[in-house]
Amino acid sequence: MSLDRFRKTGRMDYWLLFFVFILCVFGLMMIYSSSAVLSFEQYGFNNYFFKKQLTSFIIGFVALIITSQIDYRFWQKRAFAILVVSVILLISVFIFSHEVGGAQRWLHIGSFTIQPSEIAKIAFIIYLAAWLAGKKEQIKDLKYGFLPFVVILGLISFLIIKQPDMGTMTVIVAIAVMMFFVSGASLWHLGAGFIALIGMFLLLIKTSPYRMQRLMVFLNPTAEKLGAGYHINQALLAIGSGGLLGLGFGQSKQKYLYLPEPHTDSIFAIITEELGFLRAFLVFVVFAIIVLRGFKIAKNAPDDFSKYLAVGISSWIVIQFLINIGAMLGILPLTGIPLPFVSFGGSSLIVLLASVGILLNISKHANR
Repeated sequence: MSLDRFRKTGRMDYWLLFFVFILCVFGLMMIYSSSAVLSFEQYGFNNYFFKKQLTSFIIGFVALIITSQIDYRFWQKRAFAILVVSVILLISVFIFSHEVGGAQRWLHIGSFTIQPSEIAKIAFIIYLAAWLAGKKEQIKDLKYGFLPFVVILGLISFLIIKQPDMGTMTVIVAIAVMMFFVSGASLWHLGAGFIALIGMFLLLIKTSPYRMQRLMVFLNPTAEKLGAGYHINQALLAIGSGGLLGLGFGQSKQKYLYLPEPHTDSIFAIITEELGFLRAFLVFVVFAIIVLRGFKIAKNAPDDFSKYLAVGISSWIVIQFLINIGAMLGILPLTGIPLPFVSFGGSSLIVLLASVGILLNISKHANR
């Protein structure tokens, strides 16, 4: 049944839902395989991370069902309040959390751990979509369009980079630029902003030893194979050893405490090692289908707010996917960004699924 027929009957895009579900189930399988050794080493049984992710998947899928039933205009009316709550959560990290690995990114509520920066992504997308929809032609104006946009983006970016989390900040900035561009912003403003962004990123790298180290490793990954370059070299070794058909599901060698973070941001390396390039390529295909359907929903959205919101969510998925894969292939510096729907991470999965629910609701109203 075609998507057009779904729209005429007011039904959501079930193909989008299907492929997201398939990707999540695949992620659960790969988390079980990639984390088995680490799980047994730390907790005495090999399915600890799998069970936690399964719980997050169930919660996230319930959230998807709920948000898919809520009219998307509900979020437009409450966009500012949602942004304020996300800012409060980001500030709370510096007050109530403890440093882990030199970073303050998580809030602990009982036995639950929340990463406010994940909530900030969708909160910022909702607010920016509502703000852009309200500006209309004023978005081309320097005083009423570009400068306020920079201030809003700067506030969120500042709170995230202080954690510090340059990877998440990069994702949010890229999403914002995509939404700003789609809204019809001035190309001159975008060009000036792009030059300023390059300068800001260079300054952030220069003033932080660990960021500078990551950049040096990216430029020459073979220089410190047992030091700063260990992670990327082990990831490339895993990808290369998989060949075309892989070593077989569960047969990874690198997950035996060689490859750091095998179940989180390094999971694609384990996927390629166990399943091979040909089957790992199917992951690219599924992501491409999800993103294309997301942008198609944006194209057929009934109003500006839903269009920008759909663009923001779709851009989020594709940008995070490209950054993660690029880092694992050595095309980009390591950032710690997880692979959407696949990597271990409860906050990321729950918020992403809830956001897909919003996208599905927009698809109900598209071209009805």
